[in-house]
Amino acid sequence: MTAARRPRLPWRRAGAAIALAVGLAALAAPVRSQVDPGEGYDTSLPIEISADSLEVQQDLQTAIFRGNVDAVQGELNLRADQLTVHYRSGEDGENTVSRIDAEGNVFLSSPSEMAQGDRGVYNVDADMIELTGSVVLTRGENVIKGNRLTLNLVTGKSKMESGGGERVKALFVPQSEPQ
Repeated sequence: MTAARRPRLPWRRAGAAIALAVGLAALAAPVRSQVDPGEGYDTSLPIEISADSLEVQQDLQTAIFRGNVDAVQGELNLRADQLTVHYRSGEDGENTVSRIDAEGNVFLSSPSEMAQGDRGVYNVDADMIELTGSVVLTRGENVIKGNRLTLNLVTGKSKMESGGGERVKALFVPQSEPQ
């Protein structure tokens, strides 16, 4: 185990809610191969979440974070009014995050770009993030608007789509030549 990687918590039936409330911030996505810098994001890093409140629904294997929710995984930051974390138990009795649903004022940022929308889904298993509802993606002065943005975190590829008779709109600002 490296110093940068936090262990997943072994949760048993008794006391699982307490372990979840205390240690959900230390949950890590399943281990995947590392990606080359610039190609994508390291999705094997831990996901750290903070919020005003936390409700655990052990029978549904969910944890609902409400109020000023911030989730951080490496250089990716996700903010929303509410995050619902879906997890599953492995054969070893440890829980692993499989999906995170974001609702209300969803804002995703990395060092190079920002995106916002009404809702978001981070499919941890597939290394994909999807934002929907009045999506705006900005990179520097460039802006793209649509109704659905899909980001592949490993390859770095993204796709913006429209819907409801609307069209994808983009504004690209040329870079001035260095003098």
